[in-house]
Amino acid sequence: MKFHIQIYRNDQWHTAAVFEPDPQTLDKGVEGGCRLEYDHDYAIENIAQASAELIPGLPVGFELHRYQHWPPFLVDLLPAGAGRRAWLKRMQIENDGPQVEWHLLTKGAGHPPGSLRIAEAVSPPPPDQFKIGFPRKDIIEQREDFIEYAEERGAYVAGASSVQGEAPKYMLVEDTNGMFHAEGALSDDRIKQFWLVKFPRGRRSEERNYQVLRNEAPYLEVAREFGVRVEAPLTYEDGTLFVPRFDRKVADGHVQRLGMQSLYAIAGIPGYGAAVRHEVYCRAIANVANKPENEIREYLLRDILNLALRNTDNHGRNTAILRDGAQIALSPLFDFAPMFLDPEGISRVSRWENERPGGQPEWATICENLKDILDPKETREWLAGLSGQVLALPDLMKQCRVEEGVMQMLFRRIKDVANALHETKPVVIA
Repeated sequence: MKFHIQIYRNDQWHTAAVFEPDPQTLDKGVEGGCRLEYDHDYAIENIAQASAELIPGLPVGFELHRYQHWPPFLVDLLPAGAGRRAWLKRMQIENDGPQVEWHLLTKGAGHPPGSLRIAEAVSPPPPDQFKIGFPRKDIIEQREDFIEYAEERGAYVAGASSVQGEAPKYMLVEDTNGMFHAEGALSDDRIKQFWLVKFPRGRRSEERNYQVLRNEAPYLEVAREFGVRVEAPLTYEDGTLFVPRFDRKVADGHVQRLGMQSLYAIAGIPGYGAAVRHEVYCRAIANVANKPENEIREYLLRDILNLALRNTDNHGRNTAILRDGAQIALSPLFDFAPMFLDPEGISRVSRWENERPGGQPEWATICENLKDILDPKETREWLAGLSGQVLALPDLMKQCRVEEGVMQMLFRRIKDVANALHETKPVVIA
């Protein structure tokens, strides 16, 4: 009982490794034991090449790796949330639990984001009646034929870092005629663009679920103006959010699939992850990034915005690293929205070591804790200098068309975040 992990490099898929779970712990799912080794032919061709690694820090070689639990980067590939439920329905499995995870991985990880996939899970070509694709209107209205097609093709949340959670999401490709298909249904030369299409979380009757989705595109533009790394603008239309994929690049009929791993994966957090301190993620990022100082400042900037604009859904799969050849850095920002509005009450998952619920981080202490990566004095001055920029967020939100009702609930929090940053300024002793 084994399967093959493939990686996309040099314009084609390569069988890179073999994964084999321990049969005695198979029913434990991701918590079960396993072993993994690079394919020998792949290892011979790519020995010691960092860009050929499945994940940064797993050198290409001939070693047999034994694990007490599944490697976290494989958990990134598993369908989750609404996608997991759709796959269980498709496989006619009534009882969810760890015992189904092997089946989910070997069926539902054929076309995940990033540059990895499970060979055995790759979908066959679609039936003839679906080859023409679906117009944009069918996607927005969630027409019955499209939903059946999406579930059958595994487009309905097929897994990975940017596609986790409870909101219905589809990973689609748009062809050169403007018709939409599930990823994997088209040859690369027919693809115009890759999309993640999102719908409201939870019950569609909840106005707040729509409010969260409506404001995700404006929130991203606020982040862009604030100086955070973002990709192309998002488009909202009639309860549907169209998100251009940044892990895919299309040019001259060729598709480049970039490596992408969650913070849980690069930090080696087993299972589905839990509440992990930001300091842990910062060190994990610093260990793999080409420019650690730049990426940690980027990470700090994002958390300041998360605090000020109350994006509380900040678990380790809502941030990822992106590998573009030899370059490794934080991916563009994604899943950035006013999640404090969610009817289910999503709390801030990742916190700093001395951060208390409801309070502000102790930025001066954080600077000292990260002194092995960033100069504490310079970082404190930089953070204090951001105070005015944070205070200007209401004007920026208005400019980017964040809804007035959302803005009204953020004024006090913005002032608190700005004050905490201002207090970080180093004391000058005459």
